[in-house]
Amino acid sequence: MPETLAAPPGPGALRACLSRFATGVTVVTFADADGGPRGATMNSFTSVSTDPPLVLISVARRARSHDLLTGRPFCVNILGAEQEPLARQFAGSPGATEPRWVTGARVPRLVSPLGWMECAPWRAYDGGDHTLLVGRVTGIGHRDGDALTYAWSRFGTAAEPADGIEHLI
Repeated sequence: MPETLAAPPGPGALRACLSRFATGVTVVTFADADGGPRGATMNSFTSVSTDPPLVLISVARRARSHDLLTGRPFCVNILGAEQEPLARQFAGSPGATEPRWVTGARVPRLVSPLGWMECAPWRAYDGGDHTLLVGRVTGIGHRDGDALTYAWSRFGTAAEPADGIEHLI
């Protein structure tokens, strides 16, 4: 006997449920059409593959950065706990802080994120009201420190553990 499916949840109910999932916070940076640095705060980010090295970001089609970012190299800047003002700035709160940019980077990159990955465009997929952009990682870097998190529609902190997993790699 076929299963009866309930009506899909509305966007508000889905967002409320998804807010319970704690994520890290990134600012995805890229060059605009004139070569100037741009960025957008995103928490829809995940690793895809280590061979080849691929990561995925999910960009809302209605976001100002969508058309500027699609098909361009980008950098995923993983934010440290002290960088909440940067997350707010690139989420649309002007004046929260003035971003500082690394000079000479292949792709616009923020100064001193917790981690960063420069990416070349690899594939783009339809994701409903988002576009899923997969980038091939071409450069990386990281530092120690506490991570900026987002859950329950609020910023938080994940403390750096005393022992990491680097010794396993």
